[in-house]
Amino acid sequence: MSRSPPILHAVTNDSVLELPDFSERARALAIGPSVALHLRGTRLSGRNLVALARRLQELCAPVPILINDRVDAARVSGAHGVHLPAAGLPVAAARSILGRDVWVGRSTHSADEALRAADQGADYVFLGPVWRTDSHPEREPIGLAAISAVTRIPVIAIGGVTPRRVQQAIEAGAHGVAAISALWYAEDPRAVAQSMLLSFES
Repeated sequence: MSRSPPILHAVTNDSVLELPDFSERARALAIGPSVALHLRGTRLSGRNLVALARRLQELCAPVPILINDRVDAARVSGAHGVHLPAAGLPVAAARSILGRDVWVGRSTHSADEALRAADQGADYVFLGPVWRTDSHPEREPIGLAAISAVTRIPVIAIGGVTPRRVQQAIEAGAHGVAAISALWYAEDPRAVAQSMLLSFES
């Protein structure tokens, strides 16, 4: 994949997927191709994950849909990419299944892990948690310096990202940011997403 990855990544979890107004919130976040929706959840069967990915592709076009971990579901659904956990499939294995025309990303928790993902051919990395986060309270934040240490691959800062912190991530060298609570649970998800994107344009 030669195209630059999206800037703003709205990541789901099981609780987000179970929101009664999930579809409406997804549509609100679907501003354009600078935003990606990540389907991540442990309670969905493969069949339901594929069905959801296809529905979101229709509902939220042209926003790209990426599936977490499930390379099979990404392939069958025609998703725009797969995001691999830190201990997930090798990048090369995912690429051999999905081809060159989709994004293959990797979660990383240190600059060294991010650089290894770059060497393995990932298109981008999630790097974090940059700040302390309720999603993984057991993990110590790695800080902004870790972002600055990675220059060979687009870095998406994750972990404790809020609209007020986006500029700090940019100044550290982040290509983009990812968030769960700050986007999906916002009173006005579209306004928050627009605010985050504007930070990258200033």
